[in-house]
Amino acid sequence: LTMNACSNSTSGRRTAALPLTVVWLALAALTLCLPKPSLAATAAEINRDVDSALQTLYRTTPAARQVAKVAKGVLVFPHIVKGGLIIGGQYGEGALRVGGKTTGYYKTVAASYGLQAGAQTFGYALFFLDNASMGYLKDSNGWEVGVGPNIVIMDEGTARSFSTTTAQSGVYAFFFSQKGLMAGLGIQGSKISQIQPER
Repeated sequence: LTMNACSNSTSGRRTAALPLTVVWLALAALTLCLPKPSLAATAAEINRDVDSALQTLYRTTPAARQVAKVAKGVLVFPHIVKGGLIIGGQYGEGALRVGGKTTGYYKTVAASYGLQAGAQTFGYALFFLDNASMGYLKDSNGWEVGVGPNIVIMDEGTARSFSTTTAQSGVYAFFFSQKGLMAGLGIQGSKISQIQPER
């Protein structure tokens, strides 16, 4: 786009105002339908929630425990809030564990546009099976999921057939604790960035 593409006429301003009005109304509706997330959690709060999430995931999904045995690290987002009305978004905070210890804190953010309504909460964990994938997470200035390491979404079918001997390189993703009205838990396009929470 160039500056010449913008009209200075009154009609041009009216034309541009209509989509902006729709956007603002959608954002207002999104704010109303989203449950209030606990944003900017402290490091202690994130670690507590990650501990609880991993315990639940390992107890309910044996394949996740198997993946953990061969993973170089696991990035856990215990509580993602997702909602939308025309314009949607999701947000959550989590921690990267290596050898059972937290080595960094991260946030995940995503936005979408289209036919959607409702709200939901869920969590997900990303298991990094090779050093190259771990390096990509640490070296990228905000990792956009879908670009970079290959991600395998572990559903019931793939989880049943998984074994440590058939594990491939890349990243394995597990979802858990889904609650709400929206269909689909896609993380494609989510941006994961490092944060520095309060201690």
